Amino acid sequence: MTTYRDAMREALREALIRDDRVFLMGEDVGAYGGCFGVSRGLLDEFGPRRIRDTPLSESAFVGAGIGAALGGMRPIVEIMTINFSLLALDQILNNAATLRHMSGGQLSVPLVIRMATGPGRQLAAQHSHSLEAFYAHIPGLRVLSAATVEDARGMLWPALQDPDPVLIFEPAALYNAESELPRDLGATDIDSAKICRAGADVTLVAYGGALRLAQAAAQALVTDGIDAEVIDLRTLRPLDEKTLLESVTRTHRLVVVDEGWRSVGIAAEIAARAAEYGYYELDGPIQRVCAVEVPIPYAKHLEEAALPQVADIVAAGRRAVS
Repeated sequence: MTTYRDAMREALREALIRDDRVFLMGEDVGAYGGCFGVSRGLLDEFGPRRIRDTPLSESAFVGAGIGAALGGMRPIVEIMTINFSLLALDQILNNAATLRHMSGGQLSVPLVIRMATGPGRQLAAQHSHSLEAFYAHIPGLRVLSAATVEDARGMLWPALQDPDPVLIFEPAALYNAESELPRDLGATDIDSAKICRAGADVTLVAYGGALRLAQAAAQALVTDGIDAEVIDLRTLRPLDEKTLLESVTRTHRLVVVDEGWRSVGIAAEIAARAAEYGYYELDGPIQRVCAVEVPIPYAKHLEEAALPQVADIVAAGRRAVS
């Protein structure tokens, strides 16, 4: 069995071996081995030129990564948590995402930014949010969410081949999750959503940490005679509309699960596109199961109350079918 953490470490290791332009930089990624232990041992193997500890300044080291990418390198920048990435939003939005456009196509920024995201660990409001919608809103970025051990292993290399900036979100609650990786596991298709479970009665769409909840809800719905299809979005920008709409055409009902907030979020975008392009295929209202619109609390019982739970998704599935 391989943990999510180990899968990501192996993906980093593979990239460092395959391309000598690749290097990793971020807070505590070297001697400490990364805040979540993902880069442990890489400093000893690859040395300080390729595993670079940075000062505690997200704007500075993301900017350095942009400069390195413009100079022909393939930097992987690690930001400790998604909340801290807002300190680098100016660099990501005003520089990385716009330079190709502003240069008339003369400049590319082949930069990969990794960051932990999401709740479930009692780390309170400054370390627990799911802000992927902030970045999926921005033209010029590719935004990925690795919801499985397989994608933690397979997403990084194709992301490094993209000539434009790619953000990879890693749900922090999954770092200890385990899965058996196939020997012939290849690169993840970062252009397409994945149907994790085929079904005929209702489509459950999720990404990141919410995927495991949707899968558990699909299993629970079997006892009600409801056959749910589960889709892992994987890529939040650009969205794979084709897979989503084909699924809705088969099931005629849609439930979207999102650990982010309900207003102006990923779930809202999915619902809007389904209504725009698949309205006549829907047999009932689209259901959304999202985080309560409060800063994520510290206390465990309050954190659980603020987040989507399997029972909430099951109830939404029943409403959609009924």
